[in-house]
Amino acid sequence: MEYKFNHFNFNVKNLDESIKFYNEALGLKEIRRKEASDGTFSLELTCLKDHPQAYDLGECEFHLALTADDYEASLKKHKEMDCVCYINEGMGIYFISDPDGYWIEIIPKR
Repeated sequence: MEYKFNHFNFNVKNLDESIKFYNEALGLKEIRRKEASDGTFSLELTCLKDHPQAYDLGECEFHLALTADDYEASLKKHKEMDCVCYINEGMGIYFISDPDGYWIEIIPKR
């Protein structure tokens, strides 16, 4: 079974400030933007409109994401390990939790 890095998500309070920071501090540039149908978030730097307070990093809203070359075998293995913490059937993804409680998103190869 092979996994490849897919993305890492950070929730941000102010999207414009965050984009400016990542551009200035690290030379990272916005390469694309996808808006949610209800307008609540953008991908990769996620800005949730109904979350006005500073983020508590213990909310499990940030996560590592990996693409599995064999999604079904991966899900079976992780279920056997009893580490699956959330399955989103609508999106076709699931999350596992490491021993410290950090979430890792598993995405099928598309």
